[in-house]
This record gives sequence, C-alpha cells and structure tokens, in this order.
Amino acid sequence: MNLSRSIPFFNYPALFAEKERELTEVVLGICRRGAYILQKDLAEFEKHLAELMGVKHAFGVANGTDAIWLGLMAVGVGPGDEVILPSHTYIATAAAVHFVGATPVLADIGSDHMLDAASAEEFITPRTKAIMPVQVNGRTCDMDALQAIADRHEVMIVEDAAQGLGSRFKDKSAGTFGNFGTISFYPAKLLGCFGDGGAVVTNDDAVAEKLVLLRDHGRNDKGRVVVWGFNSRLDNLQAAVLDFKLKTFHKDITRRRAIAECYQARLGAMRELILPPAPDADPRHFDVYQNYELEAERRDELRAYLEKHGVRTIIQWAGTPVHQFHELGFKNVKLPNTDRFFTRCLMLPMNTSLSDDDIDYICDQICAFYGYSV
Repeated sequence: MNLSRSIPFFNYPALFAEKERELTEVVLGICRRGAYILQKDLAEFEKHLAELMGVKHAFGVANGTDAIWLGLMAVGVGPGDEVILPSHTYIATAAAVHFVGATPVLADIGSDHMLDAASAEEFITPRTKAIMPVQVNGRTCDMDALQAIADRHEVMIVEDAAQGLGSRFKDKSAGTFGNFGTISFYPAKLLGCFGDGGAVVTNDDAVAEKLVLLRDHGRNDKGRVVVWGFNSRLDNLQAAVLDFKLKTFHKDITRRRAIAECYQARLGAMRELILPPAPDADPRHFDVYQNYELEAERRDELRAYLEKHGVRTIIQWAGTPVHQFHELGFKNVKLPNTDRFFTRCLMLPMNTSLSDDDIDYICDQICAFYGYSV
C-alpha cells in the first residue's frame, strides 16, 4: 500500500469531527432532558422529513429493514402474494417480503442499473400484489414506466428508497410515488444517524394509521393495545441528530453532485469504464449520489491497484445480487444484465469528507492503471 496517501471509502470520524461541538450539544440536550422514546424531537424530525419529501406522513422506525416490512404489512401484503423487485439490492429488501409471508420475485436491471420496467412486467402473475422499485445509489427509477405497468395490471407500487432520499424523478421525491416509501438512516447514508434508523412515508391516511400502531406494540393514542404490533421506534436521540443534519442536507447534496461532476470530467471519456449518469444528464432525474457505482473492465485488478495506492473501494453487497443466494431458494434465476453488472461493478469513494485533491488523486490512479496520461 502507498503509505503516503490513504483515502478511506467512508470516513466516519471526519464527518463527526466536522460538527463535533454542535452534535455533542444535541446529544447532551437529549440526555439532560431524559427524552429518549417518542418525544418531541422525533415528532419534529418527522414533520421536517415529511416537508422535505413533500409527503403527508413520515414515521421514524428502528431501521430501514423494519420500515419495509412494516409498510408491507400496513398495505396488506402477506401470505400468497408476490412482490416484484430488482435483484440489484440489499438482501433486506427481499427479506422484508419474505418475513411478511409473501414471495420476493426478482427482476433484471436496465442500462441505468435500476429496475427494468420490461423485465418487471415479464414476472407479473395473478399473485402479484406489488412492484417494489429500489431507488438505489441516490437515483430514482423511471417511475412513469413502472406506474404504467402497475396500472395496467392493477398492482401497487411500494418503494424501497433506502438510498434515495433527496433524489427526484420529474421533480417528485423518491419514496413518494407508491402506497408507501421507506428510508434508511444507516450511518453511511447521505442523511445518517449514529446507529440504525429508518422511516416509512405515505400519503395514504389509512396506511398512516396502521403504521402508528404497528411500530409501537399496537398501542393507540390512549395507550390501549388494539392490534398486534412491534417495537420499532426511531429513538429520540437519533431523531434529534438527524434533524440537526437536515439543516445542511441540501448543501451535502450539492457537494456530492460536484464530486460526481469531477469524476465525470476526469473519467467520462475512458472506454474501460461506464460511469453513472452525470448530474443533469437527463432533465427528468435529479441524482444525489448516495454512492458512486461504476462498471470497470478488469475490475478486480483495478481495485487491487487502487488499494495498493491507498484508495479504498467497495463492491456493493459483497458482489452478490439477491438471485445468486441459492441457499435462500433462488434457483435457476436468469437475469443477464444483473449477472454481468456484478462482474464489473465497483464503488468509488463518495462522501462530503472528500476534498477536490482527494478526487484528483483517485482519478490519477485510475488513469495510471489503464495507461492514460495524468
């Protein structure tokens, strides 16, 4: 490894140190008040999150995985149903479908690495209850195409927008297209807390009423248990941290888009790489670059070279799409675009702790690896 330079994939300490005094005061304020569960800080964060997304209801829950299965339960997905989703996602998306008793049905991706509408339609059966686009890497799917299919076959749209907060399609926020949408606040997310956290958002009042009960042991506003529920509440401390971070959310997005512009300018002409769409490349999409995932020839050699020169990268989800987890019962699933993508995909560092000099150094190493002049 080049010990003269070290660029971690994600620098947790640096992002805390940048606002250490303010964040410490937020945490101490909660502790001094002894306000930990379902307090005003959570209500304020939920209000601000709903305003940000342009949605009627937002509910903080324990994590992004819980958010999906609570949402599925609230809209009535259960045993005997099928839910179509991309294999290019974290196992949590499919697991949530499984644990409400339904069957996850895996579809292929398109050239933009998002759920392909034509592939999703091929998998619709009389048991299909919903299509679940995954708004991956800070990009929103082509929701017009997916909604047209859902309307044609009279099935729901529900969204896993764990990586999509802040992204938009035709000026509508990820997570707000379907019966519900979900967000993850895992620490490495664009809006991340200091542990696990998630949210479910919806414009449906009936779904909202069910979510209020489901996340808190089935208790209504009088404290009486009226349905079987769960313990899945976003704790007040995490909510306060997230509410503080919301104040710089748009600034953080601007910085990520600037980093993406730098990558595009330095690497966009290289024939060995397929980059994510550049900012403003398609006026229908506003991308926030939660991750910067590209395709690379000789991917594993490039990754080793970058590691040697102090640049840490990640192959998302350990390089395994969901349909390749044969131990979970996925047998003989043929998704050629996804299979090829996972032999080539690589994530470069993308977060607001990176300097312009860091980005130039990363690009210099990639150019050197492929034999381009720096």
